[in-house]
Amino acid sequence: MSILDPVRPAEVRQLKRAQAAQQAADVLPAALQSSMEAASRALLQIQHPDGYWCGDLTADSTLESDYVLLQLWLYPPDGGSWNPPTRALIDRCCQSVLARQLPDGGWNIYPGGPSDVNASVKAYSALKIAGVDPNRPEMLRAKERILQLGGVQACNSYVRINLSLFGLYPRRFVPTVPPEMVLLPGDILYEMSSWTRTIVVPLSIVQAVGRQRQAPNGITLEEIFLPGKKPGPSQRDGLAILFHHLDKLLKIWEKRGPRNLRAKAIREAEHWILDRTRNTEGLGAIYPAMMYQIMAFESLGYPPDHPDLVEAIRHFDNLLVQRGDEFFFQPCWSPVWDTAIAAFALGEAGLADSASLTRAADWLLTKEIRRKGDWAVKRPNLEPSGWAFEFANEFYPDIDDTAMVLLAFVHAKASDPEAQQRSIRRAVNWLLGMQSRDGGWAAFDADNDWEILNKIPWADHNAMLDPTCPDITGRVLDALSRYGYRHGHP
Repeated sequence: MSILDPVRPAEVRQLKRAQAAQQAADVLPAALQSSMEAASRALLQIQHPDGYWCGDLTADSTLESDYVLLQLWLYPPDGGSWNPPTRALIDRCCQSVLARQLPDGGWNIYPGGPSDVNASVKAYSALKIAGVDPNRPEMLRAKERILQLGGVQACNSYVRINLSLFGLYPRRFVPTVPPEMVLLPGDILYEMSSWTRTIVVPLSIVQAVGRQRQAPNGITLEEIFLPGKKPGPSQRDGLAILFHHLDKLLKIWEKRGPRNLRAKAIREAEHWILDRTRNTEGLGAIYPAMMYQIMAFESLGYPPDHPDLVEAIRHFDNLLVQRGDEFFFQPCWSPVWDTAIAAFALGEAGLADSASLTRAADWLLTKEIRRKGDWAVKRPNLEPSGWAFEFANEFYPDIDDTAMVLLAFVHAKASDPEAQQRSIRRAVNWLLGMQSRDGGWAAFDADNDWEILNKIPWADHNAMLDPTCPDITGRVLDALSRYGYRHGHP
């Protein structure tokens, strides 16, 4: 092309793109390196002296809402009025819940998500129980939105069961969770996901004992029941209808079944809980199970100073975060996960000093779980290993954390190399042993895929099973590949 030829627009655009790409190639590596170094310094500055990292784990408004109901359970009204010793915390819960109300009047369960009927009913119920005027604009908007979402009747079983414990939903229209399930032959209890079984066992005690708390000042929730909609469950298919009829039989059993068998089931359920709260931060070390654990102990008549009840409440209260204007409950602690990710990220970036990573590795080694937990029901001959998400949760190591710790150990070298190598061998063998028959890995258990359980009336929380999933399987494969496992290995 001659210098006298005109330059066409397409050629100008192409030239500008090439120049921009060259400028980016000149600038981006240095900018990326600078950002990585700044992030690494910030991360190292918040490492705990013991070697771990632990950030805040936030959730939706349902935790604050549930806290209000738990306080009503522990400190029932006196003569209609309610003056619990935790009044100041209840008020802060209400402020936190109201601050998260959406413009349409409801509450969501993830940032940017739509209003969720379960979260919205929980929020409205907690606010009203705590004494918020139902004629406040926020409450009127919430009522309208709840009715648009189908009313209280549209909530899942756990919301309706909770409300029934306070006389706010008809008991005959909520599913029965029988404690006798702990007496059933075989491993039926362990066909449920770990997070479900740690909820339903204590909840079965609460239901079976039959204690009920009255809402303060005789309040009801009649204004958020959708007129004309039956409060019973929706019948989805043949199996669901069958389980619905079985639930009716369970309600008859509750009233007329052998008292000695019911008493035995309650005792076994209590022992099941106690066995799983030794050397842990509460049952399952996670908010919902810990809440029902407290309610179960109280239902069983534990006095306020009973060591197990005191310990359960202490662990539960530790989930509360108060820092100035910040106020929220964490669903659990996350130090193992946070430490493994931080150490792996620093190691991959090549920017952490060996002393920091050694402290992290040494701390992680102390958290390897060396006892059998619920997972061993399906894998009785597998040598115990693995890591849990939290500081202490010995019955429930999980596959995802274990894989992440192994990834961290690629870079984080402990002060005792031989102990670390033994731990790595155990963890790798445990991961291999926890592979499900479909070839993938789940969160806590192997072969937890009995689909029929999804038809149980109280399985509508969409978490009854612990199926294998791509993200955990991918992380396990990544970890195994770092330790010599290649395509073609069984």
